Amino acid sequence: MRLLIALAAFAVATAVSFLFVDRLLAFLIRPVGHLVFLGVTDAFFIRFKVAAMAGVFLSLPVVLFQIWRFVGIGLTRTERRYTLSLLPPAVLLFVAGAAFAFLAILPIAVRFLLSYQTPALQAMIAVGPYTSFATSLVLAFGLVFQLPIVILVLARLGIVTPASLAAGRRYAVLGIVVASALLTPGTDMVSQLMMAVPTYLLYEISIWIARVVAPKPRTTESLDFD
Repeated sequence: MRLLIALAAFAVATAVSFLFVDRLLAFLIRPVGHLVFLGVTDAFFIRFKVAAMAGVFLSLPVVLFQIWRFVGIGLTRTERRYTLSLLPPAVLLFVAGAAFAFLAILPIAVRFLLSYQTPALQAMIAVGPYTSFATSLVLAFGLVFQLPIVILVLARLGIVTPASLAAGRRYAVLGIVVASALLTPGTDMVSQLMMAVPTYLLYEISIWIARVVAPKPRTTESLDFD
């Protein structure tokens, strides 16, 4: 039932998005100016793809809520309340990461990559590969921006501590660099660096969050009282 609700929300969001698909497509193409299509059906089916992409974003709150309702059956009342409180910031962080990728990272990455063209080597960008590139980049940033939520949960459960997070900075930097290289769809250092820098800033913010939410050690007085 919950799967059907999630699919229905996605279908409705996609149908609504299709009403504005030409505007969405123009907005998506803006960083490169214009695109070409190679297959006879490309121009037709790319509209469905763009509408589906928008449908994913629009239906995300409903989908996450249905996932929470499914998982929440096995949780206590306190755990359900705590998990539910994480949904709004998780959605906001995902949207913030996606917006940052599209508005800031994508134009810079496109300009950098196209700067290598020469009079004898001109770019002719097809709409299909470009859409896949942009979608992968936006999705990667949306997922990376969930880092504070992940660390908040781990710190709350006592799996990680502020001290361990601070002590592991060098390993975090290495992991962030590797993850940026794997998650960014292009092979250029610019987009990888522009993912790594904000991700490290999120890591530092997460250390501060961990200090706030981590379980406090029991004092000597409380131990004596027990």
